[in-house]
Amino acid sequence: MGATSFEELCSRLSSGSSTELSALLPDGIQHEVGHFNVFNLTELTQTSREKPAIPYACRAFYKINFLTGKSRAEYPDRTVEITQPSLIFTTPKSPFTWWPMGRQSGQFCVFTADFLHPTKSGVILDELPIFKSPEHPVYELSETQAARVQGIFENMETEITSNYAYKYDLLRAYTLELVHIGQKLQSTTMLHPNHSAFARTTSLFIELLERQFPLENPQQKIALRTAKQFADQLAVHVNHLNKVLRDSTGLTTTELISGRIVQEARALLLHTDWTIAEIADSLGFSDFAHFAKFFKSETSFSPGAFRRQTKSLNYT
Repeated sequence: MGATSFEELCSRLSSGSSTELSALLPDGIQHEVGHFNVFNLTELTQTSREKPAIPYACRAFYKINFLTGKSRAEYPDRTVEITQPSLIFTTPKSPFTWWPMGRQSGQFCVFTADFLHPTKSGVILDELPIFKSPEHPVYELSETQAARVQGIFENMETEITSNYAYKYDLLRAYTLELVHIGQKLQSTTMLHPNHSAFARTTSLFIELLERQFPLENPQQKIALRTAKQFADQLAVHVNHLNKVLRDSTGLTTTELISGRIVQEARALLLHTDWTIAEIADSLGFSDFAHFAKFFKSETSFSPGAFRRQTKSLNYT
């Protein structure tokens, strides 16, 4: 079976001829219209019983489907039973057949590669994990996720009929939001095939540590200072976290935390006029003496000596 063009699909799902109607569009919009469209599945399935609701033959466009009824997706190598709200992503390289089972509801959007061209979207479509995955991207949604996805599709349906001059830029943003929702639903191993569990834990620890900085005013205070606090946040045992970090970085959890705190302390002593007591408090130390002892053990300088020496060097 030959590929179904975007224009043929839109014509099949509507009563007009996209080729003829496009001649009536204002200049500058023709390259956008015909590259993207959004459809309400409920309306399509109620209009006619003679034509298929969604033609899933081999086609020349990408599709994001939000399905809420019971149905079945048949791929060349397997069949997926859909029993709860789901997101399905398909590409020109992934044909499948969709069989509705009873009353259907939901929405779907279709677009060509040009619609998300890198110069317009900032992404390379076929390099996105959701579209290059060897697995069939069918993701069941929680109630909260389904409500969010439905809201995005409703925004699409509203926007595509609006008179807003930049509506296609907004539709691109909505499309990319759906892509990112799908990619967050992908398993960690699929997104990071060479990312071991140890490396993933290390990455999450570093991210959690870095999110506490930089400190912008003396009222800010870091919340996590100990290995146990980080382990609790990551839902792992402190001994396991310490082993993971030592194997991954060569440093213990405490050494990594201390190194980042002293880095921030240096920056605050050098670039702010905060008192040393304010810096100590923001960095989670109970008092000035405790901070001074920690800083000297890490740098061989007291906080005051470091500030004086660094500032004097800057003036020479």
